[in-house]
Amino acid sequence: MKISENLKARFGGKVDIFEKSKKRIYVTVAKPDAKDIIGYLFKDLGARMSIATGIDTRPAIEILYHMTLDKYDMIITIRIFVRKPELEMPTVTNIIPGALWIEREIHEMLGVDFTGHPNLERLLLPDDWEEGVYPFRKNSFESESEN
Repeated sequence: MKISENLKARFGGKVDIFEKSKKRIYVTVAKPDAKDIIGYLFKDLGARMSIATGIDTRPAIEILYHMTLDKYDMIITIRIFVRKPELEMPTVTNIIPGALWIEREIHEMLGVDFTGHPNLERLLLPDDWEEGVYPFRKNSFESESEN
């Protein structure tokens, strides 16, 4: 059974799958379902998290967990849209401890609060960086440049 068919059979309408190629699949999921699907890939299918990324799409922050399935030589990206202004997303660190640092970075650079994360302290920015200003968020500096 193909991985995309496996995911559809297991999660039904909770997944929207786009197969870019035989080795690259994008799976869009809602926030409440993300942990279950990521946990299934990690624990049951033996995927590993390569990295996670965050992108400001203006109405939302798009979080992408890039999971590698080595035995199938493929990458599955779990895509979650975290709508503004409620930028909260459950952490996956209790499933994948390796997500600890990248979730901190996404929090710091884009302002997403990963609920349940054990340590969302500053990681990259200087200690005197202004609270509430996120360098990778669109329009973060707009009010300053307009004055």
